[in-house]
Amino acid sequence: MTDVDVNTLSYEAALAELERTVQQLGRDVNDLADSVRLYERGLALARRCSELLKDAERRLGELAPTGKEAPAP
Repeated sequence: MTDVDVNTLSYEAALAELERTVQQLGRDVNDLADSVRLYERGLALARRCSELLKDAERRLGELAPTGKEAPAP
C-alpha cells in the first residue's frame, strides 16, 4: 500500500493501484487493521477512478452536446 494522495493520481495509476489492492485483499491477511486500511484505500481509489471518468464524460459532453453528432476526425 502506498502513501501517495489518491487525489493526485491519474486514472491509470489509480486503477493499477486499485487492482493491486483488490489482489492483496484476496489473499489471507492476518491483521484486521491492515485489511480495513486496504479496504478504505480501495474505496478511495475506486471513487477517484469514478470521479475522473465522470469528469472526462462531462468534458466530452461539452465538446459534443447531446443530440448533435460529434465531428468526424
